[in-house]
Amino acid sequence: MTDTAAAVAAPHRHDTREAVLFGGVYGAVLASSMVAALTQYGEVSQASRRSDALWLLVTALVSALAHGYAHYIAERSPHRRWDALRALADEWPLVAAVMPTVVLLAGAGWGWWSAHGVEYVAFTLNIALLFALGVVTARRSHRPWSSAVLVGLADALLGVGVVVANALIK
Repeated sequence: MTDTAAAVAAPHRHDTREAVLFGGVYGAVLASSMVAALTQYGEVSQASRRSDALWLLVTALVSALAHGYAHYIAERSPHRRWDALRALADEWPLVAAVMPTVVLLAGAGWGWWSAHGVEYVAFTLNIALLFALGVVTARRSHRPWSSAVLVGLADALLGVGVVVANALIK
């Protein structure tokens, strides 16, 4: 192995479970926070729900890019040619976690269901997603069911915190 090849080592790769948990939790909390912020003072027409869906998607993509870029520059070693793109691609769980809320908002915008009150469905959906992520990752770490449910409840409390904060701010 040459000195150059040794100097350009592979960057730290996060394991898939870690990436899915981090991105899933981040995405679900981001989705709830954005829904709360977008419905705080805005109207709740079909057009506004389509706009909300677009803003949520753009915010998730920009957040994923920022987080992937931060991982890329945080590696203090020399990088290979495609490492930046790999770091960005590793952020797919964050974007995937907001997609159910994007579809929910877009569906309200397209008239599939009422645009009024869809934020409460989004909050419930994201709390359930947080709970499921906590339980699944705890079980995959070989924790007993009782412990896994407690981890899921702790994760779900993040979503409940967003809902409570939204209610207090209104």
